[in-house]
Amino acid sequence: MRRLRRWYAWWVRHAPRVRDFLYVAFSLLTIVAQAASGGGGWSPKDWYVLGAGIVASVALLWRRRFPVTVTAIAVVTMLTGGIFVPMGLALLTLSIRRRDLALAILGLASYAAYVLNTWSGQGSIWVPIFTGPFLVGTWIAVGAYVGARRDLMASLRDRAERAEAERELRSEQARLGERARIAQEMHDVLAHKVSLIALHAGGLEVNPAVGADKVEDSAKLIRETARQAMEDLREVLGVLRSDVSVAGADLSPVPHAADLERLIEDSRNAGVTVGYDVALPADVPDSLGRTVYRLVQESLTNVHKHARGSATEVWVHGARGEGVTVRVTNVRPVAAGSLLPGAGAGLVGLRERVQLVGGRLTTGPTLEGGWQVEAWLPWDDRKQDAEPVFVDEGER
Repeated sequence: MRRLRRWYAWWVRHAPRVRDFLYVAFSLLTIVAQAASGGGGWSPKDWYVLGAGIVASVALLWRRRFPVTVTAIAVVTMLTGGIFVPMGLALLTLSIRRRDLALAILGLASYAAYVLNTWSGQGSIWVPIFTGPFLVGTWIAVGAYVGARRDLMASLRDRAERAEAERELRSEQARLGERARIAQEMHDVLAHKVSLIALHAGGLEVNPAVGADKVEDSAKLIRETARQAMEDLREVLGVLRSDVSVAGADLSPVPHAADLERLIEDSRNAGVTVGYDVALPADVPDSLGRTVYRLVQESLTNVHKHARGSATEVWVHGARGEGVTVRVTNVRPVAAGSLLPGAGAGLVGLRERVQLVGGRLTTGPTLEGGWQVEAWLPWDDRKQDAEPVFVDEGER
């Protein structure tokens, strides 16, 4: 079997050139037979047939590169010497490679050369007129069939290659999308916890004279927040390894109003004054509840990073058919600078989440110098057909 594969591979590489030599050998054999068929010695006509036949036969080696020229030479030899086989092989190659006006012209020229040479002023002209189309047409028909089949195979091969390339492109896009999704989830899960840890640590740093009880409480809060961050990280990584949900729906538990209260309480424990007014029904859809939770979480994370110590108000109201409005507003920060560096991905992630549910997002500074994030999210059983609208007054 291995030897057979090697022979097949060799044939695939050398088959065109082998066919060329077989065509030339077959043509030369017929030419010699035709020239020697006169009997009684070699006449000048026999020598002409031999010489012209050799030229036309050897020209078949270039039949792929110059099919029109080789066919024209073969037509001339047919007209002057009655040499049919080189003309037939040239027509075969020409019809394989080209099926256009050149093939029609040379086909008619081959038919005329055959008729004129066969008739030669003797006998009935009707015999070559009626037999010519079958002899010349057979070579053209066979070549056209082979050429059409090759074109079809090439088209199918090209389509298969394009489909494979598109599949690879979709796979690469899916990988990039998965990386972006993982980065977004990791940001949502860890950024809030880390910002709380930074706030607790910053409080101890700016108030070194606090008592031992305060230090103990802060250390306890830092330890608990770090443990929660590790648990959230472990949960996200575990789900990412086996997630088969659509759009990452299983990447995190669905939050509810109680989760928002816990989220706000964590910020209060870190020393941020947060007031809230949350009025959401219990039947909030999973995707909508998750988006509301992420909006509040990211907004509070930005407060921890960029406006530590600023009083913040969280307002969340919604009802079926009216939508859900989320508004997080903080006053002008007292301290300058940030406890943690920002990559600018938080608001980008919020835009993507709002866009996913077809809502509107507005972010920007307030007239009092603070910052406000406001979003409206549709809540309707029907599919939202409207395009999302974003109004960005600035970046944090």
